[in-house]
Amino acid sequence: MTSVTAPRIPATAAGLRRLYVVRFVFAAVWAAVTLPLAGHLDPVTVALLVIYPLFDVAAAVADIRVSRATGSPALLYVNVAVSLLAAAGLAVAGASGVPAVLRVWGAWAVVAGLVQLVVAVPRRRLGGQWPMILSGGISVLAGVSFLAAASGPDPALAGAIGYAVPGAVFFLVSAVRLGRAARAGASPERG
Repeated sequence: MTSVTAPRIPATAAGLRRLYVVRFVFAAVWAAVTLPLAGHLDPVTVALLVIYPLFDVAAAVADIRVSRATGSPALLYVNVAVSLLAAAGLAVAGASGVPAVLRVWGAWAVVAGLVQLVVAVPRRRLGGQWPMILSGGISVLAGVSFLAAASGPDPALAGAIGYAVPGAVFFLVSAVRLGRAARAGASPERG
């Protein structure tokens, strides 16, 4: 690590910490509002489902801006594109029923989880990334389960909506760890 890069790491860690706190709050509130509506697919539920990947787009753009000083990963741009496609796909799938929504949501969760994994691994030096690595892996597995549920006998939205809750927790844990890294000068993460 060069002396030019070293001062940027605490600033990037602090910026990511703020972003992760916002993502935690959004995901927790979104799940609390959307989960009671999971029993039926109506325009309000579809709109709430579309909002989630649109928020992910905004968060990825903020992440690009925050991490630019330490070399913004190109995959964040992929995440923007994938989340925009997911939002459009959910808007269309909402008219086709729960199985179609689960297929779009599942595909999005798989791709977004892979992107999260690939972005978080090199960021370990910032601290607070192990929760993001775990979250990315869980997102991939959850996405596969949503794809399988779409073909099941009784597909339901509750699992897909509930998927935001562990994500929120991982963002909070990561924010706490990033806060420590920002204060400590971002020593490499040990666990």
